[in-house]
Amino acid sequence: MYDGIVQDLIDEFGRLPGIGPKSAQRIAFHILQTQNFDVTRLAELLTEVREKVRFCEVCGNITEQERCSICRDPRRDQTLICVVEEPKDVVAIERTRQFRGLYHVLGGAISPIDGIGPDDLSIPALMRRLGEGEVTEVILATDPNLEGEATAAYLSRLLTAIEVPVSRLASGLPVGGDLEFADEVTLGRAFEGRRAVE
Repeated sequence: MYDGIVQDLIDEFGRLPGIGPKSAQRIAFHILQTQNFDVTRLAELLTEVREKVRFCEVCGNITEQERCSICRDPRRDQTLICVVEEPKDVVAIERTRQFRGLYHVLGGAISPIDGIGPDDLSIPALMRRLGEGEVTEVILATDPNLEGEATAAYLSRLLTAIEVPVSRLASGLPVGGDLEFADEVTLGRAFEGRRAVE
């Protein structure tokens, strides 16, 4: 334990996801020991991100405008919607250059242990989009872990009931993994080999 403000800084970094106590301490000491580290610029960026970045009114991706660049792009295939859990998953899929449709970001996955149910996700917004009648296929690209599989199963039942063709990313993604950590080749092959949900 350190005294006062140094420990406060370490504690704040430790609250970030994926940052443990040792990593938080390393980051804090990097800032303290690096003479040319621009703390003011970091503070300005954090404030600016909070003020300017929002979620796309159509798909839920992050953007600085009302609609994200993907939703605004007229070259995207309006008949395909790829459903993902988080905006970081959109970036992972875009890196493959295999998908030219639109996205829908759920904002998480069904996880009863964490108290997250279908009503906590942007499923109603997805259903409204599908009600417009342009979509010919929904691709479920939730993480291949317990929560992602539960979310995909829930959505496939929901979408099959309203007769929307549904597919799921194919094998190639490790079970228990996250989309953001998959390499481009693996994720690209998973897209090419997607299959219909039965």
